[in-house]
Order: sequence, then C-alpha cells, then structure tokens
Amino acid sequence: METILSVKNLKKSFGSLEVLKDISFDLARGEIISVLGPSGGGKSTLLRCLTQLETIDDGLVAVDGDVLFGDGKYADKANLSRITLKIGLVFQNFNLFPHLSVMENITVAPIRVKKMPKVQAQELARNLLERVGLSEKADYYPCQLSGGQQQRVAIARALALDPEVLFFDEPTSALDPELTGEVLKVIRGLADRRMTMIIVTHEMGFARGVSDRIIFMENGVIVEEGPPEQLFTAPKNPRTRDFLSRVD
Repeated sequence: METILSVKNLKKSFGSLEVLKDISFDLARGEIISVLGPSGGGKSTLLRCLTQLETIDDGLVAVDGDVLFGDGKYADKANLSRITLKIGLVFQNFNLFPHLSVMENITVAPIRVKKMPKVQAQELARNLLERVGLSEKADYYPCQLSGGQQQRVAIARALALDPEVLFFDEPTSALDPELTGEVLKVIRGLADRRMTMIIVTHEMGFARGVSDRIIFMENGVIVEEGPPEQLFTAPKNPRTRDFLSRVD
C-alpha cells in the first residue's frame, strides 16, 4: 500500500521533559490508525507536532513523499504551506470561530487559503453539512449548537480543505455521553469512505471497530502496535494488557 505519512525517530521536549522520545510509524493511504494510551503519554503532542502546532526537535516527517521536517529543519515556507494543506486536524474543543456562522466557519479557509470563489465554497459547505447531518444549521452560530453539533461542524470545516490525512485529537472527550454517538457516527462514515485518519481516542469499542491498526503509546514511546483484534484480545506487552484491562 502507498505510504501517505512517514514518521521516523520523532522527538519533542519541553525544557527537560522529553515528551516524544523516538516515535516511528508509517500510515498508508486509506488506513485508519487509532492511538491509545494513558493521559500524558504524548498522544496529543504527537498530533500537534505533525500539524505544526508544536515545533519538532528531531526526526523526519514526510507527507505524500514531501519532507515536512528533516535534517533538523522544516521545509521552506512555500513547500511547508503546500504540505500543510494535505493535513487536517479536528480539535478536542471544537475551536470554531464564535463570531462566524456555521457557513462562514466552513467557507473561510477555502476562500482565504485556496482562493475558492465564495459561491463554490458555499456549495461545498452545504454538501459537507449534509454529510454530517446539519443541513439546517448553516446560518446558526456556534453558541446556538450543542457540543456534538459543534464538533460535527468542526469535522466539516476540516474536510473543506480536502486534506489527504485527517487527525482527530480526542474528538469526543469534551462531549456529554449522549452526544458522543453522533460524532462517532460521522467518523464511522468517513471510515466507510476510506478517509485516511489518525484518531487519538479513549473510546475503546469505537477504536476496535473502526481501525485498521492500533498504536498504544505511553511515556513518549510506542509500546505496541498491531491489528485491533490482536491488540485487544492478545496484547504482547504487559503494559498494554494492563491498560486495556483497566478500561474495559
């Protein structure tokens, strides 16, 4: 299978605290990886480094064959902007613009970043809102939506730039339990379309059902990885076994 994302020996520290110690993995086009592990294990920092919300200290990151970071430096500005457009991120806390309507939240990046005509961007937004089940909410503002609805708008906003890879950072952790299902349903729909995704989540049943591969992280390293059934039913590492036994 074609590799769309390659991460080699990725390292990140905050002062003397080494958060990512030596992370290496490849992601194939159309593959879905869920990243599991205890809080503070480096999962969110990994996504933040891959999306340039945190600076990388060392290692290699390549997206669709283009080097985003390598040999201790980032790609030049023009290439970095181009590579960044291939990556989308859905945040834990939605991060919608409160002063913009749902329609405006989704169209602002295609119009400003991709120079898409407004009419075309609005048509795209309407199609995406239909996909996430919010066709009737185009003129609403974030404060008028439930948390689950806001997160579905955030997913539509990320999809509006047509990324090659979509990252989810604990997409349901800020939601009440009754709202979690509607967001997971949307992500399952993306999985059915074989959207390439990395999902950081504590939703074990969801991860097991939707993923092609599971990565278990702790203390800044990948402890174990493998197919969901193998990892959930017969984990090889005692720490993985202990973690899953506590959350089941």
